[in-house]
Parts: sequence; structure tokens; C-alpha cells
Amino acid sequence: MPPNDRRPLTLRDVSEASGVSEMTVSRVLRNRGDVSAATREKVLEAATRLGYVPNKIAGALASQRVNLIAVIIPSLSNMVFPEVMSGISRVLEETELQPVVGVTDYSPEKEQRVLYEMLSWRPSGVIVAGLEHSDPSRTMLAEAGIPVVEIMDVDGQPIDAAVGISHRRAGREMGNAILKAGYKRIGFMGTKLGLDHRARKRFEGFTEALAKGGVEIEDQEFYSDGSALAKGREMTIQMMKRSPDLDFLYYSNDMIGAGGLLWLQEQGYDIPNRIGLAGFNDVQFLHGLPTKLATMDSCRQDIGRRAAELILKRLNGEEAESGKIELTPKINLGDTLRAS
Repeated sequence: MPPNDRRPLTLRDVSEASGVSEMTVSRVLRNRGDVSAATREKVLEAATRLGYVPNKIAGALASQRVNLIAVIIPSLSNMVFPEVMSGISRVLEETELQPVVGVTDYSPEKEQRVLYEMLSWRPSGVIVAGLEHSDPSRTMLAEAGIPVVEIMDVDGQPIDAAVGISHRRAGREMGNAILKAGYKRIGFMGTKLGLDHRARKRFEGFTEALAKGGVEIEDQEFYSDGSALAKGREMTIQMMKRSPDLDFLYYSNDMIGAGGLLWLQEQGYDIPNRIGLAGFNDVQFLHGLPTKLATMDSCRQDIGRRAAELILKRLNGEEAESGKIELTPKINLGDTLRAS
């Protein structure tokens, strides 16, 4: 059959191929009704052989919902979010629900468009990164009539429920650990704070802790493109040329921190005595480095898992937490932050 003449397979095709009625085929594929094991096997074999996929949109017309969970995240290139997706997928894989991902590139306007398209398919729930959204996006989420879980952050007011960490507290704890270890001349490198609200909150908590200890950041630099080793290396070179007396560098994420670490090692810096370093996220990809960067775990897989579990409980009519679910990250001193 020429490609342009192809038509979607129907229940009738499976019925004819298996020799049973369309009603029986429907019962088997929906896992409903009393059907013998032999008939069930015959229908499933025919459906598999034909490549038949049920039309769930048609079935959803009655329920007004499809078995999809909309997951809206800012990036797939950032190694943080694949780990969040792993936590979500592990919970949903034993159910009929499937996560469908939309990417916003940290843009409120793009998030609004993605959310509009996702909700038009009537998913059973939404998991969305962050607490900051445009007014139209907040309205769409509030009026969707389905479970909505905002993830990664609890520093703000959720629309429905939130699962994450306090980034302000994370920044304060890292600032206190750096001061306690005796570092005083501190530089900061990270993403442009208007684009990444969670990085901004960590920076606010960090500077607050330093201020209480009588210390100010001596140099800082921000970037807007991808978090990469090369970017961290580039910014570290520039900062150390400007401010050679710095004794600590705090990076908004591990990837740029690792880039800075590798360059400093090449230059023969005594780490962590002459200069210390720390990042954020505790990215497992970097655990193989001979020198381990000090960092803080952002609880990524746990956040994904808890968010998906909350959605399932709501959909099953079970009692579930509302409001904020705050997880507790821990500092890993690694080899680049002196033990106090």
C-alpha cells in the first residue's frame, strides 16, 4: 500500500486478525471483563503482529482525562533534570500513567505556551519546575482541576503543592560552612539571576550568611548560556586575573565549578589551603574526578519520586500532603573545602 494511502489500524483489524469480536478485543486491550487466557493471548498476539496502538483519545472523551502526566522543566541539557525525570519515571512505570515532557528554556513566555499545549490534552496531573510563573500560567494551573505539583523549590507559595528544598537555606548553609573553615576573600560565579530563580535564592541566602559573618563577596561574574566545564574554566581564569588574592570560589552549579577546579589544578594551586571551591547539585557524573568538588545535594531523584507519589495518591483518592514538602540537602566537603 503506498504511504499516502495508509490508514490507522482499528479494533476491526485486530478482530479480523484474531477471529474474535470487536467487543472482546476492546475488553482485552483495556484489561476489562471476563476473557479466557487463550482468547486474551490470541488478541494480544494479533495486536502485536499488526502494530496496533489503541486510540486513547477516543476513550478519554468520556473521562475528560488521558493517562499522561505533564512534566514541565526548564532544560534537558542541565544534568539536574534527567535525574528528576528518573525519580518520576520509577514511580509511574508500574502504573498506566506516562510522563510527557515539555521544555521551557527558563522562559516564562515559553512555559506559558508549553503549559497551554499540555493542558489542552487534558493530562491527569502536572509536575512543573519552580514556583515562579506568569499570571496566565498560574491561572491555567489553578483552574486545571487536576493535581499540580511544583518541584525543586519551597521558597514561595505553591498553587497546589510543592516538593523541593529551600534554596535560600542551602545558600546560607554553604556560606556558613565556608566562613567556619576560615575563608574570607570570596568570589562567586553563576547563571544570570533573573533567568534562574533558584540560583538567585541560593545567592541571596549565601550573601546573607556572609554579611552576618562580616564578609562581602569581593568579585562576581554571571553567564547566560549552558552550564559547562569550559564556561567554568573561562570565568575562573578571568576572575583570578582580576582578583588574584581570592581564597574561595563559590559556583552556582557543579559543572562550572569542576571547570574551575581543573584549571586551578593545572596552575598548581594548593587546594583547599591556598584556595577552596564549592558548587551545588552533587552531580554524580563528577564523582569520578580525582579531586572531589565540595557541593550540596539538591535531592533531585527524591524530589521527582515524591512529586509522582503525591500525584498518584491524589488520583487514587488517598490522603496526600498538601502545601510544601521540604527535603533536606546535605553538604559534601569533598576535597576542596577545609574541614572546620
